[in-house]
Amino acid sequence: MKQALAILRFLRDCDERGERAALVTLTDVTGSAARAPGEHMAVAESGRSLGSFSGGCVEAAVIAEAQEALAEGRARHVRYGDGSRYIDIRLPCGGGIDLLFTPTPDRRQIDRAIAILERREPVVLHLSLDGTIIAAWSRDGDRTRWLDTIFSVRHDPVLRLVVMGHGAEPAAMLDIAHAYGADATLLSPQASLVEDTRRQGRSADLLRFVGRVDGLAIDPWTAIVTLFHDHDWETPLLLQVLEQRPFFIGAMGSMKTHIERQRRLLEAWAERDDIARVVGPVGLIKATRDPQTLALSIMAQLVQAYEATTALEKPRPESWAMSHPHGFIEHHARSKRHGDALQSETIVDVDQTVTADARYGSKRDEAHAQHI
Repeated sequence: MKQALAILRFLRDCDERGERAALVTLTDVTGSAARAPGEHMAVAESGRSLGSFSGGCVEAAVIAEAQEALAEGRARHVRYGDGSRYIDIRLPCGGGIDLLFTPTPDRRQIDRAIAILERREPVVLHLSLDGTIIAAWSRDGDRTRWLDTIFSVRHDPVLRLVVMGHGAEPAAMLDIAHAYGADATLLSPQASLVEDTRRQGRSADLLRFVGRVDGLAIDPWTAIVTLFHDHDWETPLLLQVLEQRPFFIGAMGSMKTHIERQRRLLEAWAERDDIARVVGPVGLIKATRDPQTLALSIMAQLVQAYEATTALEKPRPESWAMSHPHGFIEHHARSKRHGDALQSETIVDVDQTVTADARYGSKRDEAHAQHI
């Protein structure tokens, strides 16, 4: 759930102000519904709320129900829509949803869940029908489901985006990432861009020289996007990124640029499978010419990959496929999971271009290129 951390913080803030609040959790869906099981709302006794279940159809009723649960001090499990005792509340899609109301959840458990997510680790909330809540680090196999009378909800860390580059494109990328709610940061050799980004209250660091950077934090919920026009900056950064396991690595440029990018990485002795993890040209929209459209195109692509990474029922690796912007080679358009990172099955056209390149002059380099 995208807003899980914000909703938990809402509950904590209410408690710090001395205002009671309820956690409301979608546990079951019958037919069609706007949200999936595991979604939350937080409702304060004043009627303030965060989150939604139907885009406006039942939220007023949910707030009223939460206030009643707070006044009564008891948890309740309520159906809305199809099969509900509330005949005047219907969902436009014709389905039904079951909501678990947990009034005044244990502050210690809320703090624990917040701490786990802030450490960028997945958390699982165990919610009982009697109003008990337990937060724990998520283990392999944990997912959102009923376990007897306990409803368990798994939440992954928020999408983190590291934007590397200079020019107009990184600024547009940060704008759309901020609007989406991603935890975004900028790495750029352009001092004015770094200063402008910091003035907006966003994270940014200056790249002072071509090479590796210290303190580059990457985890399985991090995406990397390089937006360089001067590609000398790009190669050492990509080599550093490829040592780790972000769920998405994308690079700006044309198909010709991408083949040259792959050639540079091969020259730097990067592994073939690692090079194939770099998606290029990045973005779902073909041949974008303005920074805003490119940013939208890239954001859609990496959110698609993030949703697949955090899916409750993860697809089998051989069946998972991420849309490629151009569909230029069938093997490249079909992607697979390797560890925690996106990986395509081939390096585009490398076999046809690298071995003939004059830069592979020495026998050692030529032998290495032929081996790859």
